[in-house]
Amino acid sequence: MSRSVPSAAAFDDIETWLAGLGRPVAEIQPLPGDVSPRRYTRVVFAGGEEEASAILATYPPEVRASCARFRRTSELLTGAGVPVPRILAADCENGFMLVEDLGTRTLGDWKDRPWSVLRLYFERARELGERIARLPVESVAALNPRLDSELLRRELKQTWDLFLAPRGLTGDGALTEALAAALDEICGRLGSGPAAPCHRDFMSRNLMPVDDQGGLAVLDHQDLRLGPAFYDLASLLNDTLFPPPEIEEELLAAALPNLQTAPGESARTGYHRAAAQRTLKAVGTYTSFSLRGADRHLPLIGPTLARCVGHLARIPEGEPLAEDLGRLWRPVLTE
Repeated sequence: MSRSVPSAAAFDDIETWLAGLGRPVAEIQPLPGDVSPRRYTRVVFAGGEEEASAILATYPPEVRASCARFRRTSELLTGAGVPVPRILAADCENGFMLVEDLGTRTLGDWKDRPWSVLRLYFERARELGERIARLPVESVAALNPRLDSELLRRELKQTWDLFLAPRGLTGDGALTEALAAALDEICGRLGSGPAAPCHRDFMSRNLMPVDDQGGLAVLDHQDLRLGPAFYDLASLLNDTLFPPPEIEEELLAAALPNLQTAPGESARTGYHRAAAQRTLKAVGTYTSFSLRGADRHLPLIGPTLARCVGHLARIPEGEPLAEDLGRLWRPVLTE
């Protein structure tokens, strides 16, 4: 886990900016992060301000364009009735943004809560995902490159290169060849199927509970783009907090009829295909983070890979491999 604040020189500029907004700073609290060049800190203000604190995002030059995108995606999502943190002030030219402080624990941090409580938040997240999918296609297409077959394949190549191959988890020659072909087909089918606006990382760590009635705000939405119609649903149900089967079935029964499918393909197949890709992609992401010094997601690798095997078993291109992969991957699945 990395904990960082802007450099002393950058903070001088930020403090001057905040003072110019009439927001003198009493305290800076570093926030945990992964490996993004963006830095987040909690700013506690001096005096009796309406907001006692806010989240300060700083964007270095290499990612500064995402500051303006965050502002635009905030507008789009708010207009669609998707709650997001309010932007209190922004200077994207210099890479500063101040957003509403919604608290310290995301939905992904609620591992101690029973599913009798969590199911309400997941149902609300499903509804918000459907609102995102109904955003104007033209507006979303202009934001970021489409999550197409090529990008989906690049995501899985990272997992192959950083996790599977170094651990001998692609199997012998025949299994390696079959696995590579199956993953290629998964990405090809997902990328050529129906597309819809998607958050791109719509999971519990990017959802912030805002009340005790299932209310949520959506975080980290600057990567909004067109992608596979099932992608956000697959992300929600297969990352960090894994709903028990009966709750997953309830959510799928409500969500799948609203998603467009490719001709001749069932919605269930589309969902399991997207979930297989997403879970395997996540394993590569967690591995990449750990290699760069952020290892807090490593405990998720085993259960995430186990879900990947389960989803592979439910799609035509993955079913012949699932049993062999389950045996080959068993040491990791039980870690």
